[in-house]
Amino acid sequence: MRRGTFKDETVDYAAVGATQAPDLMQYPPERSIPAQESWRIGSGEARFHTASESLLSWGAQRGAGLTIRDVRPASGPMYSGVSFDADGTPIAPSRSDADLRYDENGTPYVGAGATVSLEGRVRGHRADADLRVIFAIEEPRRVGFALGTVSGSVVSGEESFMLEWYDNDEVWFTVRAFDAPTGLFYRLLPGLVRRRRRELFTGYLRAISPLYATPS
Repeated sequence: MRRGTFKDETVDYAAVGATQAPDLMQYPPERSIPAQESWRIGSGEARFHTASESLLSWGAQRGAGLTIRDVRPASGPMYSGVSFDADGTPIAPSRSDADLRYDENGTPYVGAGATVSLEGRVRGHRADADLRVIFAIEEPRRVGFALGTVSGSVVSGEESFMLEWYDNDEVWFTVRAFDAPTGLFYRLLPGLVRRRRRELFTGYLRAISPLYATPS
Protein backbone atom coordinates (compact mmCIF):
# COMPACT_ATOMS: atom_id res chain seq x y z
CA MET A 1 0.00 0.00 0.00
CA ARG A 2 1.02 3.69 -0.15
CA ARG A 3 1.63 4.02 3.60
CA GLY A 4 4.57 6.33 4.17
CA THR A 5 4.72 7.52 0.54
CA PHE A 6 1.82 9.99 0.41
CA LYS A 7 3.00 13.23 -1.22
CA ASP A 8 1.92 16.57 0.20
CA GLU A 9 0.28 17.68 -3.03
CA THR A 10 -2.55 20.00 -3.92
CA VAL A 11 -5.87 18.68 -5.19
CA ASP A 12 -6.12 17.67 -8.85
CA TYR A 13 -9.16 19.80 -9.76
CA ALA A 14 -9.77 23.53 -10.01
CA ALA A 15 -13.22 24.10 -8.44
CA VAL A 16 -12.17 23.74 -4.80
CA GLY A 17 -15.16 24.11 -2.48
CA ALA A 18 -17.71 23.82 -5.29
CA THR A 19 -19.74 21.24 -3.36
CA GLN A 20 -20.97 24.23 -1.35
CA ALA A 21 -22.25 26.12 -4.39
CA PRO A 22 -26.07 26.46 -4.26
CA ASP A 23 -26.29 25.82 -8.01
CA LEU A 24 -24.00 22.77 -8.10
CA MET A 25 -26.64 20.52 -9.67
CA GLN A 26 -27.44 23.05 -12.41
CA TYR A 27 -23.89 24.29 -13.12
CA PRO A 28 -21.32 21.69 -12.07
CA PRO A 29 -17.62 22.17 -12.77
CA GLU A 30 -16.65 21.48 -16.38
CA ARG A 31 -16.78 17.82 -17.49
CA SER A 32 -17.97 16.68 -14.06
CA ILE A 33 -21.12 14.82 -13.03
CA PRO A 34 -22.89 16.31 -9.98
CA ALA A 35 -24.84 14.39 -7.34
CA GLN A 36 -26.77 15.30 -4.19
CA GLU A 37 -28.95 13.47 -1.70
CA SER A 38 -30.48 14.48 1.64
CA TRP A 39 -31.95 12.15 4.23
CA ARG A 40 -33.74 12.73 7.53
CA ILE A 41 -31.90 10.47 9.96
CA GLY A 42 -33.88 11.15 13.12
CA SER A 43 -34.36 13.99 15.57
CA GLY A 44 -32.94 15.46 18.71
CA GLU A 45 -29.60 16.48 20.16
CA ALA A 46 -28.46 12.94 20.97
CA ARG A 47 -29.04 11.79 17.38
CA PHE A 48 -27.15 14.78 16.03
CA HIS A 49 -24.14 14.29 18.32
CA THR A 50 -23.97 10.53 17.74
CA ALA A 51 -24.07 11.00 13.97
CA SER A 52 -21.49 13.79 14.20
CA GLU A 53 -19.03 11.60 16.08
CA SER A 54 -19.45 8.85 13.51
CA LEU A 55 -19.04 11.24 10.60
CA LEU A 56 -15.89 12.93 11.95
CA SER A 57 -14.25 9.58 12.73
CA TRP A 58 -14.59 8.48 9.07
CA GLY A 59 -17.71 6.41 9.72
CA ALA A 60 -19.32 7.26 6.38
CA GLN A 61 -16.28 6.09 4.42
CA ARG A 62 -15.98 2.87 6.41
CA GLY A 63 -19.73 2.27 5.96
CA ALA A 64 -19.25 2.46 2.20
CA GLY A 65 -16.75 -0.40 2.42
CA LEU A 66 -13.62 1.74 2.23
CA THR A 67 -10.55 1.23 4.39
CA ILE A 68 -8.92 4.27 5.97
CA ARG A 69 -5.16 4.40 5.49
CA ASP A 70 -2.44 6.83 6.47
CA VAL A 71 -4.43 9.79 7.83
CA ARG A 72 -2.09 12.74 8.24
CA PRO A 73 -3.11 16.00 9.92
CA ALA A 74 -2.30 19.30 8.19
CA SER A 75 1.47 19.59 7.81
CA GLY A 76 1.90 23.03 9.37
CA PRO A 77 0.43 24.99 12.28
CA MET A 78 -0.55 27.82 9.95
CA TYR A 79 -2.71 25.69 7.68
CA SER A 80 -6.38 26.00 8.58
CA GLY A 81 -8.11 24.84 5.41
CA VAL A 82 -11.13 26.43 3.81
CA SER A 83 -14.50 26.75 5.58
CA PHE A 84 -17.89 27.78 4.23
CA ASP A 85 -21.18 28.83 5.77
CA ALA A 86 -24.58 27.38 4.82
CA ASP A 87 -24.74 29.67 1.77
CA GLY A 88 -21.31 28.68 0.49
CA THR A 89 -19.56 31.86 1.68
CA PRO A 90 -15.96 31.35 2.95
CA ILE A 91 -15.55 31.81 6.68
CA ALA A 92 -12.81 31.34 9.26
CA PRO A 93 -12.26 27.73 10.38
CA SER A 94 -14.12 26.74 13.53
CA ARG A 95 -11.47 24.46 15.03
CA SER A 96 -7.74 24.75 15.71
CA ASP A 97 -4.85 22.29 15.54
CA ALA A 98 -5.00 21.97 19.34
CA ASP A 99 -8.38 20.24 19.00
CA LEU A 100 -6.98 17.20 17.17
CA ARG A 101 -8.67 13.99 18.33
CA TYR A 102 -8.17 10.27 17.69
CA ASP A 103 -10.50 7.29 17.59
CA GLU A 104 -10.01 4.14 19.67
CA ASN A 105 -7.62 2.74 17.03
CA GLY A 106 -5.45 5.85 17.04
CA THR A 107 -6.74 7.22 13.73
CA PRO A 108 -6.97 11.02 13.68
CA TYR A 109 -10.43 12.49 13.29
CA VAL A 110 -11.28 14.59 10.26
CA GLY A 111 -9.46 17.92 10.30
CA ALA A 112 -9.06 20.74 7.79
CA GLY A 113 -6.02 20.22 5.58
CA ALA A 114 -5.52 16.58 6.57
CA THR A 115 -4.68 14.00 3.93
CA VAL A 116 -6.02 10.46 3.82
CA SER A 117 -5.55 7.41 1.64
CA LEU A 118 -8.57 5.18 1.01
CA GLU A 119 -8.70 1.62 -0.29
CA GLY A 120 -11.73 -0.31 -1.45
CA ARG A 121 -13.99 -1.40 -4.27
CA VAL A 122 -17.40 -0.20 -5.42
CA ARG A 123 -19.42 -2.72 -7.42
CA GLY A 124 -16.22 -4.61 -8.10
CA HIS A 125 -14.33 -1.58 -9.34
CA ARG A 126 -11.34 0.02 -7.62
CA ALA A 127 -12.12 2.96 -5.35
CA ASP A 128 -8.64 3.72 -4.04
CA ALA A 129 -7.75 7.40 -3.72
CA ASP A 130 -5.56 9.94 -1.99
CA LEU A 131 -7.69 12.81 -0.66
CA ARG A 132 -7.38 16.10 1.18
CA VAL A 133 -9.88 17.52 3.67
CA ILE A 134 -10.90 20.79 2.01
CA PHE A 135 -12.77 22.11 5.03
CA ALA A 136 -14.13 20.85 8.33
CA ILE A 137 -16.98 22.48 10.25
CA GLU A 138 -18.06 21.86 13.83
CA GLU A 139 -20.84 24.14 14.98
CA PRO A 140 -23.60 23.63 17.58
CA ARG A 141 -26.11 22.58 14.91
CA ARG A 142 -23.99 21.91 11.83
CA VAL A 143 -21.10 19.49 11.38
CA GLY A 144 -19.40 18.36 8.21
CA PHE A 145 -16.43 18.33 5.88
CA ALA A 146 -15.42 17.96 2.25
CA LEU A 147 -12.87 15.70 0.59
CA GLY A 148 -11.04 16.57 -2.62
CA THR A 149 -9.07 14.16 -4.80
CA VAL A 150 -5.30 14.50 -4.88
CA SER A 151 -4.27 11.46 -6.90
CA GLY A 152 -4.86 7.78 -7.52
CA SER A 153 -8.63 7.85 -8.11
CA VAL A 154 -10.64 6.86 -11.20
CA VAL A 155 -12.47 10.19 -10.83
CA SER A 156 -11.37 13.73 -10.03
CA GLY A 157 -13.50 15.98 -7.85
CA GLU A 158 -14.96 16.62 -4.45
CA GLU A 159 -17.61 15.34 -2.06
CA SER A 160 -19.03 16.98 1.04
CA PHE A 161 -20.80 15.48 4.06
CA MET A 162 -23.04 17.70 6.18
CA LEU A 163 -25.16 17.02 9.25
CA GLU A 164 -27.68 19.66 10.31
CA TRP A 165 -29.91 19.79 13.38
CA TYR A 166 -32.78 22.06 12.47
CA ASP A 167 -34.93 24.22 14.72
CA ASN A 168 -37.82 21.74 14.31
CA ASP A 169 -35.52 19.15 16.00
CA GLU A 170 -35.05 17.07 12.81
CA VAL A 171 -31.53 15.89 11.92
CA TRP A 172 -30.63 15.74 8.24
CA PHE A 173 -27.61 14.26 6.47
CA THR A 174 -26.67 15.69 3.07
CA VAL A 175 -23.99 14.45 0.69
CA ARG A 176 -23.02 16.45 -2.40
CA ALA A 177 -20.38 15.60 -4.97
CA PHE A 178 -19.03 16.21 -8.42
CA ASP A 179 -16.96 13.64 -10.29
CA ALA A 180 -15.01 14.00 -13.52
CA PRO A 181 -13.96 10.57 -14.84
CA THR A 182 -10.20 10.12 -15.19
CA GLY A 183 -9.86 6.35 -15.56
CA LEU A 184 -10.19 5.12 -19.15
CA PHE A 185 -13.07 2.75 -18.34
CA TYR A 186 -15.05 5.55 -16.68
CA ARG A 187 -14.36 8.01 -19.49
CA LEU A 188 -15.71 5.54 -22.02
CA LEU A 189 -18.74 4.63 -19.88
CA PRO A 190 -19.75 7.72 -17.87
CA GLY A 191 -22.86 5.94 -16.63
CA LEU A 192 -20.54 3.96 -14.38
CA VAL A 193 -19.65 7.20 -12.59
CA ARG A 194 -23.30 7.67 -11.61
CA ARG A 195 -23.62 4.02 -10.56
CA ARG A 196 -20.47 4.30 -8.47
CA ARG A 197 -21.78 7.45 -6.85
CA ARG A 198 -25.18 5.88 -5.99
CA GLU A 199 -23.42 2.94 -4.35
CA LEU A 200 -21.22 5.25 -2.29
CA PHE A 201 -24.20 7.35 -1.20
CA THR A 202 -26.03 4.23 -0.04
CA GLY A 203 -23.02 3.13 2.01
CA TYR A 204 -22.65 6.56 3.60
CA LEU A 205 -26.30 6.60 4.62
CA ARG A 206 -26.22 3.12 6.10
CA ALA A 207 -23.25 4.12 8.22
CA ILE A 208 -24.68 7.39 9.56
CA SER A 209 -28.43 6.68 9.83
CA PRO A 210 -29.97 4.14 12.21
CA LEU A 211 -33.22 4.53 10.24
CA TYR A 212 -31.79 4.10 6.75
CA ALA A 213 -34.36 6.71 5.67
CA THR A 214 -35.77 7.12 2.19
CA PRO A 215 -34.10 9.95 0.19
CA SER A 216 -36.19 13.12 0.09
